Amino acid sequence: MITTTTKTKEKRVECVNAILPVKDALDVLSGRWKLPILIALSFGNKRFKEISKDVQGITDKVLSKELKELETNKLITRTVYDTFPPTVEYAATEHGHSLFNVIAALREWGIKHRGKIIGK
Repeated sequence: MITTTTKTKEKRVECVNAILPVKDALDVLSGRWKLPILIALSFGNKRFKEISKDVQGITDKVLSKELKELETNKLITRTVYDTFPPTVEYAATEHGHSLFNVIAALREWGIKHRGKIIGK
């Protein structure tokens, strides 16, 4: 027979197991700029200045830092071409592309939320 205490412990374990992967995802995508950068790259490979123009309001210093973190987490790649001056291009990886459904869901929720709050 399963006791109430056993059920409570099972629910706690289930809760922790649900929270941990979401927390991991939020840690990787934390901050104001990572998702907008990934959205910009969802429209194709881009150079640094192209991303900077698409993600309005981001400074070059912050963009550089965020790109490095996204690359560390294997969400984007950085390719340096042998030109003079060197050309650097950023692209979403397959792992980065796996977030596009999540981003689309967030976009849809944001549209509905904006409508509910603002009334539009």
